[in-house]
Amino acid sequence: MNKNIYSVGQVNQYIKNMFAQDFMLRNICVKGEVSNCKYHSSGHVYFTLKDEKGAISAVMFAGYRKTGLGFPMKEGDKVMVTGSIEVYEKTGDYQIYVKQIEPDGEGNLFLKFEALKQELMEMGMFDSSYKQPIPKYIRRLGVVTAPTGAAIQDIRNITSRRNPYVQVILYPALVQGEGAAQSIVDGIRFLDTYGVDTIIVGRGGGSIEDLWAFNEEIVARAIFDCNTPIISAVGHETDWTIADYVSDMRAPTPSAAAELAVFDYRDVADYLAQQKLRMNRLIRQKIDWNRMRLQRQSDRLKLLGPTYKMNENRRRVADYENRLRSSMEQKMVTARHRLALLAERLDGHSPMRKLSQGFALVEDSEHHTVHSVEAFHEADDILLHLKDGDITAKVTAVQKIDRG
Repeated sequence: MNKNIYSVGQVNQYIKNMFAQDFMLRNICVKGEVSNCKYHSSGHVYFTLKDEKGAISAVMFAGYRKTGLGFPMKEGDKVMVTGSIEVYEKTGDYQIYVKQIEPDGEGNLFLKFEALKQELMEMGMFDSSYKQPIPKYIRRLGVVTAPTGAAIQDIRNITSRRNPYVQVILYPALVQGEGAAQSIVDGIRFLDTYGVDTIIVGRGGGSIEDLWAFNEEIVARAIFDCNTPIISAVGHETDWTIADYVSDMRAPTPSAAAELAVFDYRDVADYLAQQKLRMNRLIRQKIDWNRMRLQRQSDRLKLLGPTYKMNENRRRVADYENRLRSSMEQKMVTARHRLALLAERLDGHSPMRKLSQGFALVEDSEHHTVHSVEAFHEADDILLHLKDGDITAKVTAVQKIDRG
């Protein structure tokens, strides 16, 4: 009986050819957990891919690492690898030669999130210059969220507490699963056209898969193109989505979004009351100031008015009159005194007074007053004037006497 005998190398080569001829093995995607991960100095990455039922060796050569591995893969990561399964002839072992590695599940979504985030940021959609200010006082609040979730209930509770006069308009949207992104876009566009003052887009917390609709590019573009200011409120405080970056304002929760969007009317009422008191105080101060100013103007007008001028002139004339009268009386007293002195002096020189003292006024025959005996000669007529009459006499003798 003849037997076909093959060498070990021939067997390994045969198996290698079988692997190479299998189309599925030439481009296969396998998922599992990373173990025995080693980064070689040459740039190659060696690791084992395993799950609960088995394990397979894997290698990514340095040439594929730059384009095929976009995250720091480490021990325990769950990944999806794409490559070909081949046999290494020398040892007869088979392994997967990896061309691309992606995180499995949330990790993969995270990469997609980061890639879209980077793309939109480079396009300028996150730039603060495009963000609209949120109106301080609104009358209508639009909300895009699920109609039965806790988010809308929280928003309604906060809104009714802060300002019951604000109307909340809900667009019931899908916020998770197939068609959720388009439903959110439809809600944004509807409320933008409807005419509300502010829009809240959001939902409660969840995993990255649950929140993924808010990471879709169509939602980001709908928010960016919206003419109405948008507040995003997706998940909890630690959850961030693409919608948060594009929106005009980000709130950590739906309740916080309602706090930001709806003004507290009690604060406004208190502010108005304070302003009223301030206005009344300022008005009173203004009235008092104008009253004082009016009084000053009135006093000034009185000083400049004809009545005041006439009274002032009357007082001035009266003062002049008093001064004139006083001056005249003083002058009259002085004049009387001087007159008295002059009268006294005149009286001292009066001929009658002299005559009363026994003296006589002597005149010659021609009635010329004679002061010296030299004017007479014997037998001349002489007229003597006495106090009580005149005497005509003749000179019988003339005797000159020095009485000095």
